[in-house]
Amino acid sequence: MAGFGDVVKKAFYLGVGVASYAGEKAGDTFKDLREQSQTLVNELVARGEITAEEAQRLVNDMVNRAQNTAANSTSTTDNLPQPRPIEILDDDTPSVADAQTEALRTQVAALRQELENLKRKSSS
Repeated sequence: MAGFGDVVKKAFYLGVGVASYAGEKAGDTFKDLREQSQTLVNELVARGEITAEEAQRLVNDMVNRAQNTAANSTSTTDNLPQPRPIEILDDDTPSVADAQTEALRTQVAALRQELENLKRKSSS
């Protein structure tokens, strides 16, 4: 069973690694978006098409929309069905179901014996 524990530990570390990598990529994506939008807005300011205040507001709006979209897509995955928990049973220890099964078998055996006794009495 020590091998199973190692597998579980490795799976856990893999999950943490994937989550960390996804977080870094998301941060890089927002950083790239901010840089691209800032470049675009700087060009518009240089041409005189918008003011610096409007440019800053525009960049902030773009980034906020992108973050809200990302947050909404994350909350959508929270609504997905979760994996079913697995219960590991130990075969060495008797369970409640085993005790109930044995009690029912004993009861059935007693009823059969009683039925046989009744058949013998009625045939005599």
